[in-house]
Amino acid sequence: MVEKIMLWKGREMEVKKLGISWQFLIVLVLILQILSALDFDPYRVLGVSRTASQADIKKAYKKLAREWHPDKNKDPGAEDKFIQISKAYEILSNEEKRSHYDHYGDAGESQGYQKQQQQREYRFRHFHDNFYFDESFFHFPFNSERRDSIDEKYLLHFSHYVNEVVPDSFKKPYLIKITSDWCFSCIHIEPVWKEAVQELEGLGVGIGVVHAGYERRLAHHLGAHSTPSILGIINGKVSFFHNAVVSENLWQFVESLLPGNLVEKVTNKNYVRFLSGWQQENKPRVLLFDQMPTVPLLYKLTAFAYKDYLSFGYVYVGLRGAEEMTRQYDVNVYTPTILIFKEHIHKPADVIQARGMKRQVIDDFITQNKYLLAARLTSQKLFHELCPVKRSHRQRKYCVVLLTAEATKLSKPFEAFLSFALANTQDTVRFVHVYSNRQQEFASTLLPDSDTFQGKSAVSILERRNTAGRVVYKTLEDPWTGSESDKFILLGYLDQLRKDPALLSSEAVLPDLTDELAPIFLLRWLYSASDYISDCWDSIFHNNWREMMPLLSLVFSALFILFGTVIVQAFSDSNEERESSPPDKEEAREKTGKTEPSFTKEPSSKIPKKGFVEVTELTDITYTSNLVRLRPGHMNVVLILSNSTKTSLLQKFALEVYSFTASSCLHFSFLSLDKHREWLEYLLEFAQDAAPIPNQYDKHFMERDYTGYVLALNGHKKYFCLFKPQKAVEEEEAMGPCSDFDSSLHLGECRGKSSSGLGPRPIKGKLSKLSLWMERLLEGSLQRFYIPSWPDLD
Repeated sequence: MVEKIMLWKGREMEVKKLGISWQFLIVLVLILQILSALDFDPYRVLGVSRTASQADIKKAYKKLAREWHPDKNKDPGAEDKFIQISKAYEILSNEEKRSHYDHYGDAGESQGYQKQQQQREYRFRHFHDNFYFDESFFHFPFNSERRDSIDEKYLLHFSHYVNEVVPDSFKKPYLIKITSDWCFSCIHIEPVWKEAVQELEGLGVGIGVVHAGYERRLAHHLGAHSTPSILGIINGKVSFFHNAVVSENLWQFVESLLPGNLVEKVTNKNYVRFLSGWQQENKPRVLLFDQMPTVPLLYKLTAFAYKDYLSFGYVYVGLRGAEEMTRQYDVNVYTPTILIFKEHIHKPADVIQARGMKRQVIDDFITQNKYLLAARLTSQKLFHELCPVKRSHRQRKYCVVLLTAEATKLSKPFEAFLSFALANTQDTVRFVHVYSNRQQEFASTLLPDSDTFQGKSAVSILERRNTAGRVVYKTLEDPWTGSESDKFILLGYLDQLRKDPALLSSEAVLPDLTDELAPIFLLRWLYSASDYISDCWDSIFHNNWREMMPLLSLVFSALFILFGTVIVQAFSDSNEERESSPPDKEEAREKTGKTEPSFTKEPSSKIPKKGFVEVTELTDITYTSNLVRLRPGHMNVVLILSNSTKTSLLQKFALEVYSFTASSCLHFSFLSLDKHREWLEYLLEFAQDAAPIPNQYDKHFMERDYTGYVLALNGHKKYFCLFKPQKAVEEEEAMGPCSDFDSSLHLGECRGKSSSGLGPRPIKGKLSKLSLWMERLLEGSLQRFYIPSWPDLD
């Protein structure tokens, strides 16, 4: 390379004649060298996408191999091209090599991220040493070795993230940065990131760095589509940081990841209730006294790490009324102080007091006080932790179990057991208690069958032998009352057990403990549902919105098409109603002599298939098929007429119902009133105000005119809808003043007056509003009259 440079310098005069500086040519040679140093892309060589299947890859390889085979292609570069094609197919046809190439950009089985990093650094240093470029050449501090050394120990791989980071996020939050090569913004935020990492890692926050160029799968899994990106992980959930990258915002982001109910604010009004909650929750209580109005982030992170074992409270010593607690527990208000309370709320079990407490000191302090002096066995997990399985003869662990009944207040046997546990605390002995009424199978296994312990407390000493529940134990012969003699006997057994482990002569298999503190099924279901909805919301609308854009576009397109269809249908329906002929138009048409229906001019949303209306007569022969055994969902529209009005009413009926004949669920019939008046009046008795009340003095009752009535009969559901002609309604209104007359003479006169008062009117006018009634029938808004069964049509 030096020789090439000297050659270019020797020919400087010739280059200047061309108007090109030799420095420009050196940069051009540099670019060509970098491009030639890059490894070939097998996907580009075969001309397939990164999501191509094995069948597509094989098809592309066969096509290119036939085209560039040296025996068939005489091109000078055919042999090199054929070698590249074979190498590309070798990588992509092997799933392991293909996955390795997708992750690291190389197909070597033992070449991972570190080797790629070394090659990248070597190339950059080689380029830097040969051409003597300084960092100021690009006007930014781009030093690959120095920049990568900051993030090297925090680099994450996919397996490491899934197997370690996600489970560990249930104990501490993680702050992860997504970076890549040639990312100028990544270099810009690097000082702030370095400072925040040093501070937050000391507080107990997990740190991770993902290189998007080498860990594309992990970056895609996290939903990071650009660099730099900063995200937080807690309880396995991913949250993105969207603010300006400054140290203060990063602290606030980490604090926002934590649940809001980790630490309870404790004052002189609620501290007794807080400390007394150990019996219900079966957890020690931790109190921090400090001068800061807000809870420190270090304390919140500690509370999150030990939330399953202890309950945390915070006391602001500057608050009014805090003097009572500081004076009672002898707390120095000028120094941060942590107190741990167990079964005795008036005296702390342990105290730590120091300025600038480190996380490691707090962890050691809390680890030593994770459990109560005599913790209650509320779950199988807690039983495994308090009473571990014996691993060797030198690592024997004994559990002294008090079997007692549940009580709201501390009983005398339990208080005596506590005092004994406090006085005889040892590394090899753990004191626990069990509510025998909640863990009945566990208690009955350790207690003898006699009635001596019925309703009384008992003490057993046990040692676990395996995880399947096998234990060796010894139960004290007498019930535990808490007397001095009981304590003396128990102490004698423990001293003898140190010398002779064979004292535990009984053997049994204990059943698993039921989880007493687990929420009920409904609450667990609600919690799971809320978490699932929250995850879906975050995944769709915050993290992976790019992937959801095609689906959202499809959904909105379908809604738009549906909405447009509804709008068009609504406008067409309104136009149809506007164009439909009103009754006045029909009367004018009748006056001009147009009696024949013009079916082709009737507007409708559905064009009828036929040019006529098929109307059959309802007789005793067609009665069963057209009504009684009519298919579900079908209706028969029946017109009531007489022999004298048959022709005119049928013409008008056909004109009104023609636009509805396109529906295959409607059938049309007519019924002769002269033949089947009794059947009709039986049906009208079930319709309100449809049939008149018979009057034995009325000779005109049997002559009531029902012509023009229309019945819509649903044979399957046994109901009908009634259409009363407009003329009949007006006659009833006109007969109103004569309703008080009782004699047939007076009633006949009233009928005569009403008829003469109304004047002659065309018979076809009775069906003038039938089309509107048919539309309401199809909408389902008409009143329905139900009958028990269809009468016979005689």
